[in-house]
Amino acid sequence: MTVKILSDSACDLPDEIIEELDIEILPIIVMKDDKEYLDKVTIEPKKMYDDMRKGVVYKTAQIPPKVFEEKFEEIAQKGESTIYVAFSSGLSGTYQTAVLVRDSLRDKYPDMDIDIVDSRSASVGFGLLVHKAGMMAKEGKSKEEILNMLDFYVKHIEHIFTVDNLEYLLRGGRISKAEAFVGGLLDIKPILDIPEDGTLRPIEKVRGRKKLLKRMIEIMEERGGHADLKNQIIGINHGDDLEGALRLKEMIEEKFGCKDFIINIIGCAIGAHSGPGTLSVFFLNEKYEE
Repeated sequence: MTVKILSDSACDLPDEIIEELDIEILPIIVMKDDKEYLDKVTIEPKKMYDDMRKGVVYKTAQIPPKVFEEKFEEIAQKGESTIYVAFSSGLSGTYQTAVLVRDSLRDKYPDMDIDIVDSRSASVGFGLLVHKAGMMAKEGKSKEEILNMLDFYVKHIEHIFTVDNLEYLLRGGRISKAEAFVGGLLDIKPILDIPEDGTLRPIEKVRGRKKLLKRMIEIMEERGGHADLKNQIIGINHGDDLEGALRLKEMIEEKFGCKDFIINIIGCAIGAHSGPGTLSVFFLNEKYEE
């Protein structure tokens, strides 16, 4: 039986990959004032970033329990073997809600075959898990094989990213007002990652864009130098800064000889909190053995 791969819009995979691998995506809610939108369904990232540059504030909300209930009931009634790969529990309540809803349906659907995986990752770092799961499902791999792969990826996926405007991190409580003020004056940019607990962590501060990208590559080498980076699929995404993303890609190609990339704009679910100009790179810190 083919395994169905289900995920949510915080994985930020390009539409063509989602369609090619027949991955189903549940949209996260994005809010402007009192109006709700569905990420990449009723609002596109470019529109949100243009608004944010004008000072418009966007917020997000997790997928409602009712949406999970309807989707899980549909899956149970069809008898589909499913893996739902969820946005990090360290950044959203989506994973916990999905588990609660699934478990509440057990009595009604005792044969329901849905595994829920906490990606403990975000954006295309999360997307690399979903992409690999979709590829393995298309190849006819068993659910056990896909779950074992996901367990490895969760433990070894690296996120290295930066934001262009510290104001968005300030709103999210990630930095202090003093740090945001001084950073803005001195052109200081933070480098952040997502550790194994799936939360957000500032790790360094760098002054100036050129030094920033160079340091991101250095950290990539420090963390992935023994992971056969050349033969990995490297994830890169951006907050409406394709030029910066392509420059980062060129630097990675020059340094490591990488050939395969997934590059995409950051969707509204993540971009509402990171803002325009964000740049990220994602990779494994250990080689995955098929």
